[in-house]
Amino acid sequence: MARGALNLSIPQLAELVGVGRGTIERLEAGAALKASTFEKVQAALEAAGVLFISANGEGPGVRLREAKPARKKAAKPKPEK
Repeated sequence: MARGALNLSIPQLAELVGVGRGTIERLEAGAALKASTFEKVQAALEAAGVLFISANGEGPGVRLREAKPARKKAAKPKPEK
């Protein structure tokens, strides 16, 4: 679900995480992975804007972080003549 929310293909996510395509395929198939590998995947997804939601009666899930509004740059003062 998180990969789909970001519109990433398996090869794109694998490259983002720094793992092989097979690792992402195994993860999505529910295979057990090393904790460090799982943490790398989670960190990469979070850095890309995914929020992981803990089980709250409805079960765990994911959503995308809200985009922050762009900040306007302060105008540079004009030099005095």
